[in-house]
Amino acid sequence: MFLPFVSLTSYLKRNESTFNRHIQNLLDCLTRSRLSFALYRLPWTDECYFVLQQSGDVEQLADIRELNKKKGFVMAPFLQSDHHPLIVIRPDITAYDWDEISEAISSLECADALLTCKNQTEKLSPFVSEETDKERYTQAFERFITPLQKKHFQKLVLSRSSTKHINDDFSPLAAFVRACNNYPRMMIYLCHTPVSGTWVGSTPEILLSGHGKEWHTVALAGTMPMQNEVMPMDWDKKNQDEQGYVADYIRRIIKKFGNKMNEKGPYTARAGQLVHLKTDFYFLLKNTDNIGNLLQELHPTPAVCGLPKEDAFRFILENEGYDRSYYSGFIGWLDTEGHTDLYVNLRCMEIKPGETTLYAGGGILASSEIESEWTETGDKMNTMKSILYPEFINR
Repeated sequence: MFLPFVSLTSYLKRNESTFNRHIQNLLDCLTRSRLSFALYRLPWTDECYFVLQQSGDVEQLADIRELNKKKGFVMAPFLQSDHHPLIVIRPDITAYDWDEISEAISSLECADALLTCKNQTEKLSPFVSEETDKERYTQAFERFITPLQKKHFQKLVLSRSSTKHINDDFSPLAAFVRACNNYPRMMIYLCHTPVSGTWVGSTPEILLSGHGKEWHTVALAGTMPMQNEVMPMDWDKKNQDEQGYVADYIRRIIKKFGNKMNEKGPYTARAGQLVHLKTDFYFLLKNTDNIGNLLQELHPTPAVCGLPKEDAFRFILENEGYDRSYYSGFIGWLDTEGHTDLYVNLRCMEIKPGETTLYAGGGILASSEIESEWTETGDKMNTMKSILYPEFINR
């Protein structure tokens, strides 16, 4: 099947001839190889970036602060461990837009061998009904709401995962392209390493971006569904409080590492079929050599963890009931001598032979109600379902 690319109609018409089935097959085969690569597209752009490490094992770091002075494509987990390390893909090959990307992939010495790479047969995860998923989520919600009501925490973030079976001919690249076409406001990525596995994501939340001394981060919290393509604006107190907690935390971190901070917001921002409350923070970074230290303080933000941060982090690990893996970590390009674009890894899925695991979460306050929180996580999972199953696109 010929696969067009990517986002805006004019771009599709202009570039139909630059993409072909051969390149699609090569990129899909890369997700089953020993090579490490990332393909990503930034919000409101048409062109993609491609980063590939040609040889050797991907670099694994024990601490976020080791990112100081590093350059490459970064994938960080929610919790660093031997099983889920922080990884940096060395940029042996970089390419921009499809002409360059196609040429770079076609010229790989192993290109012919890639096309013979087959999916390894693995035992599929057992089917879990939505009723069972909800029962597990309800039990976790009860564990989370009690300490919130006792005022042990200001906020906790409760997430869940859902595994879906997929056809053997499922194309990770096709899912990436559909995400680009469906979600122009988001950062879209396809990343594969032998260490992390294969992930596709569509995230609206900047963790840190900028160059030189000029940097940008956001507070993004609170969620409502779109209403027939109309953005709702009437935010309740729960959502406003949640966003305020995140903004206060980020504001304190910026004052520690930067100066001349300017804020924009909070305002309503669309992300697919959802809207969030968003505040932009623009600031001057005092020392780009210490960017790893700043990331250590920012991650995990209260938007994916809670407050007080360290206590909430430990509580989630002990009570959430499953392994977040790379969900709610961060991902993107790091180059302190050039431009950095790092995003919180939201609205994502891990792809394995025959199945994919989707992730979503939401902020829980003492005033939260189980039904609305369950619905919110389902709405967020639909971001990824829409690129698995086209019939979900307009939901």
